[in-house]
Amino acid sequence: MRVRVTLDRLRPMVSGAVTPSVRLARRLGLTPNGVSALAFALAVLGGVLFALAPRRGVAALYVGGSVCVALNGWLDIVDGELARALDGGSPAGDLLDHVLDRYADIVIVAGLAAGVERYALGFGAVTGVFMTSYLGTQAQAVGLDRVYGGLVGRADRLALVIAVGLAAAVVPGPVGLLTPVGWLLAFFAVVGHLTALQRFYYAYRAL
Repeated sequence: MRVRVTLDRLRPMVSGAVTPSVRLARRLGLTPNGVSALAFALAVLGGVLFALAPRRGVAALYVGGSVCVALNGWLDIVDGELARALDGGSPAGDLLDHVLDRYADIVIVAGLAAGVERYALGFGAVTGVFMTSYLGTQAQAVGLDRVYGGLVGRADRLALVIAVGLAAAVVPGPVGLLTPVGWLLAFFAVVGHLTALQRFYYAYRAL
């Protein structure tokens, strides 16, 4: 698939960096599913903080939401590495991880949209994000390798959410027609669907 490499494809390169976190999780007696659940809880908290930030006028809530999203992304790597360190993982654990990741994506984007009251953009962003991830795993379901390519993958999205969350804490007002969060939602709405179509095209041609 000859498109820009997304950050998702760099995950194997950070495997060594998560070793201390994996060791800590083992010492605490956490299971991979437990780590996945903790990651999801942080995503929910991040979405809530993003929703409250502009309503309460507290910039620090955007910073807190960004931290939660960063931890969600980190733990999303840790749970997989922990599963491999313990028993190589299981289909049930993999399914749970994918389901919680999709719900995490939804609550993060929904929180951003609710905070700035841009529900149409939020709908476009959520569907774009969801379809991007769906096409990536659906290729695997029909016998191909999982597709990580395209314009924007999950790791890219999380990095953008973190960056824009921090930017919104400094510049909460409009930048042109939209606030920083509004621009991010518009970006996800457009580029998310373009990425999904790229993945569909690649998978369809490969079958």
